[in-house]
Amino acid sequence: MKPRPEGRHAAGEGLSRWERALERWQDGLLSKVRHREHVELVEALHHECDDHAVVCSETRVVVPNAYEVELDTRVHEELMRRGRRDVGEALTDDLARHGERKGYEWAGPLTVRVTPAERPPDEPYRVSSSPMPHVRADAFPAEH
Repeated sequence: MKPRPEGRHAAGEGLSRWERALERWQDGLLSKVRHREHVELVEALHHECDDHAVVCSETRVVVPNAYEVELDTRVHEELMRRGRRDVGEALTDDLARHGERKGYEWAGPLTVRVTPAERPPDEPYRVSSSPMPHVRADAFPAEH
C-alpha cells in the first residue's frame, strides 16, 4: 500500500471529502424533515377540514371552504425564492381530493391560501379554516 502524501494538500483533500459527506448527510436529513413536515401539514389540513364538518343530513356533510396555512416567515420566503408559488394550489387540489373521498360538500369555492406568519408560531405552520363570508346579491352593481 502506497503511503499517503503528507502536507497541506492531503489534509485539505481529506477535510473537503469529510465536509462533502457531512453536507450530503445534512441535505438528506433536511429532505426527510421537510418531507415529514409536508406530510404533517397535509394531515393537519385534512384534520382541520374533518374537525369542522357539519352533518346536515345522512347524505349531506358541509365543510369550510376557505383555509389559511400560515408558514414560518423564513419557510415562506424560501418557498417564494425557489419559485414555489403554487403551494396553495397543490394544497387546494389535495384537500379537494380528500373532501371527495369523504363525500363532503364545500360551503363555497374551495381555496387554500398560504401566507407568512406575522409572528412565527411555535410550530412551523398554523392551519385555520372558515366558511367564506356570504356575499349578498345587492353587493353587486345593478345591470343596465
